[in-house]
Amino acid sequence: MSNVLTRAAAIASAALLATTGASIGAAQASALPRIPTCHVADLDLAVGEPEGAAGSLNYPILFTNTSTHTCALRGYPGVSVVDARHHQIGTSAIRTGERVTTVSIVPDETVTAVLRTNSRAVAPNCRPTSAYVKVYPPNSFQAVEIPYHLRVCGAFEISPVEAP
Repeated sequence: MSNVLTRAAAIASAALLATTGASIGAAQASALPRIPTCHVADLDLAVGEPEGAAGSLNYPILFTNTSTHTCALRGYPGVSVVDARHHQIGTSAIRTGERVTTVSIVPDETVTAVLRTNSRAVAPNCRPTSAYVKVYPPNSFQAVEIPYHLRVCGAFEISPVEAP
C-alpha cells in the first residue's frame, strides 16, 4: 500500500512542479517588453533615388520613424502606382519571395523596401506615368500616397522591409 501512496505523492508533486513551472515561465514571458508595430502616424514615407542594374530600376521606399519610441515593421509593404485622380494604374507590385525578418526602427532611423521595375529599353510595354506611389506599410490597412512620377515597365516587384 505504501508503494501506491508513494507513487501518488510523486505524481502529485510532479504535477504541482509542472504547473508552477509553467505559470512562472508564462509570467516571465509576458513580462518581456514587446516592440509595438509601426503605424502610419509613426512614419514618414518617401521614394528614394532610383539605381539602375542590368535593365532594371530599383527605387528604395524609405520608412523613417518620426515617433519618439522604437517601433517595428515585418514583411512586405503593399505598393501600387496611381494617377492624378487617385485611380490605380495596373496591378499592385508582386512580392519578391525573399525571407522576411522583423526590423526594429529607433526614432529618426530609416529602413527600406526596394521597388523594382524594368527600364524602358528592356521592357517597352510601360504603364502610364504615375502621379503617386501608394504604399501600405507592412501589416497596415492605411496607405500613404507619395507624390512621385514613376513609369512601370514590365516587372513590378517589391522586397520586404530591411534594415540598412
